[in-house]
Amino acid sequence: MDFRLGEDHQLLQQQVREFALKEVAPGAADRDYECAIPQSLREQLAGMGLMGVCIPEKYGGAGLDCVASTIVVEEVSKACAGTGVFLSAHNSLCVDPILAFGNDSQEAKYLPMFAAGTAGCLSLTEPGSGSDAGAARCMAVEERGGWRINGNKIFVTNGKEAGVMVLIAVTDATDERRRLSAFIVEQPWEGLRIAKLEKKLGIRCSSTAEFVFENCLIPKENLLGERGRGLQVALATLDGGRIGIGAQALGIAEACLFEAVKYANTREQFGRSIGHFQAIQNKIADMAVGIEASRNLLYRAAWLKDQGKPYGYYSAMAKLFASENASRCANHAVQIFGGYGYCQDYPAERFLRDAKITEIYEGTSEIHRVVISRQVIKESEQVFSASW
Repeated sequence: MDFRLGEDHQLLQQQVREFALKEVAPGAADRDYECAIPQSLREQLAGMGLMGVCIPEKYGGAGLDCVASTIVVEEVSKACAGTGVFLSAHNSLCVDPILAFGNDSQEAKYLPMFAAGTAGCLSLTEPGSGSDAGAARCMAVEERGGWRINGNKIFVTNGKEAGVMVLIAVTDATDERRRLSAFIVEQPWEGLRIAKLEKKLGIRCSSTAEFVFENCLIPKENLLGERGRGLQVALATLDGGRIGIGAQALGIAEACLFEAVKYANTREQFGRSIGHFQAIQNKIADMAVGIEASRNLLYRAAWLKDQGKPYGYYSAMAKLFASENASRCANHAVQIFGGYGYCQDYPAERFLRDAKITEIYEGTSEIHRVVISRQVIKESEQVFSASW
């Protein structure tokens, strides 16, 4: 059993880490304040190949795997969690489903666009269908000219920047098993508009949009996968997306530890640095342990995906643990910084705001516990049945 990254992954990690420290970290506070990722940075991300990390080389991508994508999101999220989730949502929620379910012509059209820097998003959640993805009401009606779409979508990460979205909509309202289908929708498109951009607690440079579809007609060939298989597309996409959000959470936790240790080594009280006090050391130890546990869960899930093995159970575990650990680490960091941790002159308060969302999107912690417990119970029933 070898827990080391391979040489290619180590080289990627080093390159992305250097890029993130030099180009992403310095502007993180400004992007948080301005609530935007500038076009110049998005162009740099594309120039580094990070917008096409898993896209095959024949389409202009790097042709790497899920472990590589995880490395990218982790390293960028250390520098700026909002920029990290921009990459995660693009790669795991839009590129991945087109790679997994798209036909040859769809791949040939859209994958080169993504690799060149066109951002992508997933349009799934609706006002009445948060954790229940199957309860969507946005309708797609088949016509001679294509698919006529009407309805609302909310909480769309990258909605403002995306030139392409994967949309989940109702195509067969009376068929509970096959009521949803997936589509590829380009922006801008007639009948599609952004109704609102959310003002958020954290990851503020990452856009979160509400979309309105008003008689939006898209071509028939933009159906992604089979008609009636939209829920399967969504659930498979979310399984992979949870690895991305776990990587974001891991990056936030690592940033918390780095800044907390740096501050503890320089801040003096009672004649010595506060890093010499056991109360501070306990917090640092807990942060380090949580980070190592998160990393092992996360990279195992990514490796399983790359091996073509079932990984949804493990991605749920990784995302659950990593996200809750990120919040714990952020709370510890604020406490170590003391009063300064509550002020915007220091990064700890931003880490705390950024960490919380990782427990909510891509499946809440409560939903992940349901997913995990059901799998455990199912496996235990099989064991008991075999025993008897």
